[in-house]
Amino acid sequence: MQLKTEEISKVIRSQIKYYENTIAQNETGIILNVGDGIARASGLINCMAGELLEFEDGSFGMAQNLEENSVSIVLFGTDENIGEGQTVKRTGKVVSVPVGDAMIGRVVNALGQPIDGAGPIATTEYRPVESTAPGICERQSVFEPLQTGIKAIDSMIPIGRGQRELIIGDRQTGKTTLATDTIINQKGKNVICIYVAIGQKRSTVANLVENLKANGAMDYTIVVAATASEASPLQYLAPYSGCAMGEYFMYKGKHVLCIYDDLSKHAVAYRALSLLIRRPPGREAYPGDVFYLHSRLLERAAKLDEAHGGGSLTALPVIETQAGDVSAYIPTNVISITDGQIFLETELFHSGVMPAVNPGISVSRVGGNAQIKAMKKVAGTLKLLYSQYRELQAFAQFGSDLDADTKARLAQGARIVEVLKQSQNSPVPVEKQVAIIYAVTKNILMDVAVEDVKTYEEGLYKFIDTDVDGAAAMQAIRDTGKLEADTEEKLAAALKRYTEDFLALHQAK
Repeated sequence: MQLKTEEISKVIRSQIKYYENTIAQNETGIILNVGDGIARASGLINCMAGELLEFEDGSFGMAQNLEENSVSIVLFGTDENIGEGQTVKRTGKVVSVPVGDAMIGRVVNALGQPIDGAGPIATTEYRPVESTAPGICERQSVFEPLQTGIKAIDSMIPIGRGQRELIIGDRQTGKTTLATDTIINQKGKNVICIYVAIGQKRSTVANLVENLKANGAMDYTIVVAATASEASPLQYLAPYSGCAMGEYFMYKGKHVLCIYDDLSKHAVAYRALSLLIRRPPGREAYPGDVFYLHSRLLERAAKLDEAHGGGSLTALPVIETQAGDVSAYIPTNVISITDGQIFLETELFHSGVMPAVNPGISVSRVGGNAQIKAMKKVAGTLKLLYSQYRELQAFAQFGSDLDADTKARLAQGARIVEVLKQSQNSPVPVEKQVAIIYAVTKNILMDVAVEDVKTYEEGLYKFIDTDVDGAAAMQAIRDTGKLEADTEEKLAAALKRYTEDFLALHQAK
């Protein structure tokens, strides 16, 4: 076969015409050593902090320490197939997670990959796990209530949309139960919930997901799980991933509730990671930036102003204390970042007071701004009455001859404690909370025996929906959020009728 010179020159001309003088830059580095889930590589000169890097086996890692001659990379998975001398490639992207409506109802890992066996997630949008918190000018003050459905919290330690309220207490005091009850209570309230499980047992997370499904709460919830068996980098990344998923909805003008369970384990994971990459340890061997670790996460919770869509991200971080010591390093750090704390006490829990909220050292720095006016009106004196009861109770143990006023206060306090007790997965609508708290603060329950208070309360909720005055009062509180004089009259009349019927029935027994 003979080539013609015209054809050759034609091919050369076309090649010259379409030639692009660009250099494809694909920066790679060489792994110096690997072990304990950390790899050190040289040659990644332009690598960014927090950049996603790809290894030869297709696994990924994140650049953490940018040193003079090397980069320390934390691995998102096992280091079995990664060895010295292999190449590592820059992706040019910071670590990001998938976001969007398709995430709702799914259980994902810290990288946003599905782990619930329900197939891939159909979303094309991604958001960096680390992003700047909204500025001062983009925010507005917290004023909308986020109802938890838990009487002790909605009445005394109210939470508002855009607030950061810490749940703190020893292990096995009901912290996770309180958080899941809050998620269940958001049903029909147009709030998207994100539950981040950090360093928990897989069985615990599986039970929690089943509980949420059983109560119909997975329809508006995303569960991000970095369990105890997963690498420290994934446990470190999980809350930021959950927050990024929530921010997507917040900037779309929606309301989001983010629960980080728990930040004590998050700090421990970060400590392990920091020590492995040879960062200098500080107090309790935590690295120097452990405060910034949590402050940059919790500052991303905000209530945006109307110019920025009016969305909100409410954060409920959880901290586990040792023997009730709230003055330890991590608890004090997180207390100083948040807008209040709900303290759960072991003694209360063991004495049968559930939720075991101690109103003495629990506080919401947003306060009455995050309550409807009706609740603010009836619960204004509740915390004071409860605290006085706790104080008198301590003294009453030593003296038997008490005056009538002290006896009345103790009797009322005992009924307040009974009213504030609540079973798991049984949130109470705010208007019914107003009714029962009104009854106990106005001494309507004084003739009801303490052991009958629970039965009284259960019956009241059914009666008040069928009673003419009661139903009208409930409707007025639902519609206006206020307890006007005429509404209060109707509520008082309904409570009086029900109490008389209840006492007549129980005395007859």
